[in-house]
Amino acid sequence: MKDTTHSRSSRADHVYFSVRDDIFEMRLLPGDRMTEGSIAERFGVSRTPAREALQRLQSDGLMRGYVRGGWEVVPIDFKRFEDLYEMRKLIETFSVSRLFGVDGTLSATALQMLDRLHRIWNVPHTQRVRDGRQLVSLDEAFHEALVLAAGNAELSAAMQRVTDRIRLVRRLDLVYGDCIDDTYDEHIAILSAIRDLAADRAVALLGSHIQGSRAEVRTLTTERLQRARTASEPHSAPYAPPRLRGTI
Repeated sequence: MKDTTHSRSSRADHVYFSVRDDIFEMRLLPGDRMTEGSIAERFGVSRTPAREALQRLQSDGLMRGYVRGGWEVVPIDFKRFEDLYEMRKLIETFSVSRLFGVDGTLSATALQMLDRLHRIWNVPHTQRVRDGRQLVSLDEAFHEALVLAAGNAELSAAMQRVTDRIRLVRRLDLVYGDCIDDTYDEHIAILSAIRDLAADRAVALLGSHIQGSRAEVRTLTTERLQRARTASEPHSAPYAPPRLRGTI
């Protein structure tokens, strides 16, 4: 008897990562709806791996089911984003405060982190990354490195979950906004404060930096998201809409 477990898992993984990427690249927008059947048809798989992929996306906080096998990209919920940014601020500022020992010095791990991030961010203006998508990855790595250096695995895991859930907002900010130089300048200031052993200043700068990103959430509108999708994929075909019972 042929074992199909591995191939089914591979198909589910393919669907999961493809839909996840479509959400992050704004080919799918908050509120867009689909069915397990339309997903299965789009990726040439059966409903089982399609359902498994959608359930994983639901666990990630990116999709949600509604009725009769229907699914939708989680709509914009301003309260939810506010809560996520509050959680992010708590995690990051606490982690940065943990970088300093009781004597106010930095650990070897923290110093290595600073050196690595310094080489990436403290560069001449002409060498700054201008591609928004590339900068999103660098920005996420910056914030995750600050938390990782604190040495608390649970905080790092929580930070990763928050990062996944706010990625859409950060992409809109960095890819379609005008804050690349501000991001560089603020990151450099945070790193300098840490290197100067100015713990209070580092925490304050980091908190202000996160608060600025949080404010961008309030500028999100369906129209702005639609413009972003059009600019990103002007000729992309939308996902098949859900079919109502009785029309199959």
